[in-house]
Amino acid sequence: MQNTIKLYRPVGKKELELIAESGFKVYPPRLDGQPIFYPIMNFDYAAQIAKEWNAPDAFSGYCGFVTAFDIDADYVSKFEVQNVGGFEHNELWIPAEELAVFNTHIVGNIEVLAAFYGDKYVGEKIY
Repeated sequence: MQNTIKLYRPVGKKELELIAESGFKVYPPRLDGQPIFYPIMNFDYAAQIAKEWNAPDAFSGYCGFVTAFDIDADYVSKFEVQNVGGFEHNELWIPAEELAVFNTHIVGNIEVLAAFYGDKYVGEKIY
């Protein structure tokens, strides 16, 4: 059995749509000006970002989702954990050019664990 670790990723509406188009198998390439892909090490921090950053943000569609996935622990161990605030604010920094390879190490499907909608969200709630 393969040794895996669970990681989390807060995403907005468009990114979630692209994940769904892949059959919930991969994360889409980073946009210009986004040099890193940063999966989060715990659910609470990912939920904080989805709620406080994505949900009030027009570019995110005024909604944020917490996605989760299992990844090959041996592969992902080559990336140093980055702490960007409090003790729970741990994430990995994956260079954008490495994301395609990173995606091949995802085991199983990407799941949606939580949804947050901002005051300006318009439309049917997805999750």
